[in-house]
Amino acid sequence: MRALQAVVALVTLLLVAGSPFVASDTPVLHGTVVGVIDGDTADIRLESGMIRIRLHAIDAPESGQPHGKAAKAALSDLIYGKAVEVEPYEQDRYDRLVARVWLDDLDVNAEMLRTGNAWTYRRYVDDPAYCTYEQAARDLGRGLWRLPANQRVAPW
Repeated sequence: MRALQAVVALVTLLLVAGSPFVASDTPVLHGTVVGVIDGDTADIRLESGMIRIRLHAIDAPESGQPHGKAAKAALSDLIYGKAVEVEPYEQDRYDRLVARVWLDDLDVNAEMLRTGNAWTYRRYVDDPAYCTYEQAARDLGRGLWRLPANQRVAPW
């Protein structure tokens, strides 16, 4: 918990201070995914220790909901055991770091939308392309959008 708070404090300080490091297009934290909790949450080992990441601006079905296990499997297939870069946004009420996760040049959050494994979390989205990715997945019947409408349960 203290490691998470230290990371969040450091990132916040760098953002507020206008650090040239943060101002670049390069995500600021590097780590390896060591666990996938569900379709929008993963555990990442950073140099400073373990941290739980909640993917920014998306919301995947919960484990007990229709397509929940498939969403978790999709995220796991994409990032488990791989080196990723983490672009922090904030810390949520559950002490998770809310972040955009990058696998090389791939925006993992956006990929979960493109493959139909998550909804755009419109309350928090800051990239209008996310809504476009979700709509394309809906139109193509990908992932959870294959389910009958009465079986699609929004996580919120």
